[in-house]
Amino acid sequence: MTVPLRLFNSLGRRVEDFTPGTDGIVRLYSCGPTVYSYAHIGNLRAYTFADTLRRALLWKGLQVEHVINITDVGHAVAEAELGEDKLEVAAARERRSVEEIAAMYTEAFFADLAALNILPAHHYPRATQYVEQMIAFAERLVERGFTYEIESGLYFDTSKDPTYGQLGLIDVSGQLEGARVEEVPGRRAKTDFALWRAEAPGQLRAMRWNSPWGWGAPGWHLECSVMSMLLLGEHFDIHTGGVDHRQLHHVNEIAQSEAYLGDGQPWVKFWLHNEFLQLGSAKISKSAGHILTVSDLAEQGFHPLAYRLFLLGGHYRAQLEFTMAGLDSAQSALRRLVRRTSSLGELPPVTTADEARAAAGDDAAAIAVIDQIDDAISSDLNTPRVLALLQESLRDQALSEAGQRAVVAACAAVLGLPFGQLTPADVEPVATGLPELDEGAVDQLVADREAARAARDWARADALRAKLTELGVQVTDTTDGPTWTRIS
Repeated sequence: MTVPLRLFNSLGRRVEDFTPGTDGIVRLYSCGPTVYSYAHIGNLRAYTFADTLRRALLWKGLQVEHVINITDVGHAVAEAELGEDKLEVAAARERRSVEEIAAMYTEAFFADLAALNILPAHHYPRATQYVEQMIAFAERLVERGFTYEIESGLYFDTSKDPTYGQLGLIDVSGQLEGARVEEVPGRRAKTDFALWRAEAPGQLRAMRWNSPWGWGAPGWHLECSVMSMLLLGEHFDIHTGGVDHRQLHHVNEIAQSEAYLGDGQPWVKFWLHNEFLQLGSAKISKSAGHILTVSDLAEQGFHPLAYRLFLLGGHYRAQLEFTMAGLDSAQSALRRLVRRTSSLGELPPVTTADEARAAAGDDAAAIAVIDQIDDAISSDLNTPRVLALLQESLRDQALSEAGQRAVVAACAAVLGLPFGQLTPADVEPVATGLPELDEGAVDQLVADREAARAARDWARADALRAKLTELGVQVTDTTDGPTWTRIS
């Protein structure tokens, strides 16, 4: 059974059949990190999602060329047009050079990707290596009449683009007064954005280049347009990023890119965006102060792939509430899956659907499951359904051992969970000397404590918390109720 890969295209807000270019190679660009700090777990949802997309494309037998940029200049604090660059602020705070800051946090980002079993991109272009090409790009926009210059730099004139804001479903007339509060002297409309950020009088930036518009640095939006076109071609297939980019960054990328090309064609065919990760009903972000990294999770005894499994348990377009209890549940599920799959022996090498079907041999039941996996991942990357099929197949007595191995290999291919490579010892918690937990009993103690708190019986609530602590359980009270996790 062959089903088309159907993806939700943010450009039009509809699910569409995906077809690559004529050469069969999918050219994929993912907005990368601004390397001024460690990536938090919310940031990493975007790359786990992009990796799942890439694995789905490979599953369908397509070749993929993937670019993830490294923004090491040009991204102003709070996504503003004016003010300091995030890297320069970090360099001053940490008393390092901007080059040291960029190198340190880039390596940390790569380590996080490896920990989450995210396939390396084919290219990781650094913005600072493409400034000359960015200047040339902006010069062409000047020649085509899409810009104007003011004291703070060179700006793109969004009034020259009749389709501006289409991706974000933006009402431009409403935005002129209300969407962005930052005031930029001389800017004609609040939707207009910087192509070149000029140094303010008396300012000497740590990262600066000379340009026809004075000393300064490229605008953040300009970087992605230039690097993606140079590495993937003027038009390419898919652009991904977090949903926060859909309303501003990607809107501006489209405007300047289509103005630059001037061919009347959509710059990129498909735009895919993952939703936010929430912590206590608030978006996890550096600006909000909700910083939790993969390393933090590991220090608390969680395997990084438990976090990947946690993310895969929700659809990429659905907001996902992060709790330690939810992560603890994902880790328990990962341990169970690894114990069960490792007992099957060596898995066949599988990347594509056809390889998985071939590995199943004449096991019709296994082929039927693989067809269901294909249908699920082809339905806008329905990873929760794939996980459910994996669990069901491991309990299915109708499958032969070879069939089960083929199904597990298929799930590993599309989910990026390396069954067959992980051993139970890899994912077992570090020994703590604490007694084995009866999770049902813990849930009851937490519920009893919550009831005592509601009755204002503080002595009983404190006693129950003490009992939970003795069992090696940490309780966290949130606006949505208490959560608990094992103390490692």
